Amino acid sequence: MAIQCDNYEKNSDFCNCSYPGCSRKGNCCLCIQYHLGMNQLPACCFPDSVERTYDRSFERFTKLYK
Repeated sequence: MAIQCDNYEKNSDFCNCSYPGCSRKGNCCLCIQYHLGMNQLPACCFPDSVERTYDRSFERFTKLYK
């Protein structure tokens, strides 16, 4: 992990990212920055069943929560 997060352990308890070896798991600041840069939302914005598809697009989010 590039930057140590003071809340890493607490964040890791609710982080539902299922991507193997994710270097940002539990580090919300880096995760949000990364996904917004990819025009996506982070895993925590989706239910587990959708998160596992790795489709974290804004389009998928709006279809879920219309």
